[in-house]
Amino acid sequence: MSGLTHFDEHGHAHMVDVSAKAQTKRIASAEGWVKMAPETFEIMAEGRAKKGDVLGVARLAGIMGAKRTADLIPLCHPLPIAKVALDLTPDADLPGVRITATVKTTGRTGVEMEALSAVSTAALTVYDMLKAVDRAMQIGGIRVTLKDGGKSGRYEAT
Repeated sequence: MSGLTHFDEHGHAHMVDVSAKAQTKRIASAEGWVKMAPETFEIMAEGRAKKGDVLGVARLAGIMGAKRTADLIPLCHPLPIAKVALDLTPDADLPGVRITATVKTTGRTGVEMEALSAVSTAALTVYDMLKAVDRAMQIGGIRVTLKDGGKSGRYEAT
């Protein structure tokens, strides 16, 4: 299993030992989207969803999702998150919502999983809040767009 850090020499899953790594400033960003029917988009954009402020609740859910990543992903290290920022932007051309998340920490391992969890949780919350009017919504495009800090250096998606 060469190159896969979450497996030992016997192929067993294990938590990576990061105790010897230096603590450095780390940042990661991720993005994704929720596509919906034009009528659903209008309901959301006009603030007429029966469950309330879709984007505001999804933003909070994304922040909570980032903070709980180690509880959801078995081999993730719990990290002292310094900042989580989410942008949920209505996009009539999609139609739907574009979601970006940025997570920062100072630690021994990166926060890519936290950024991905933030976007995923926010997207799932948008779906949950609007599913009564549109069960055909689609969630997609979830990916890391930036990772910086630590030994492996900077990654930016193209």
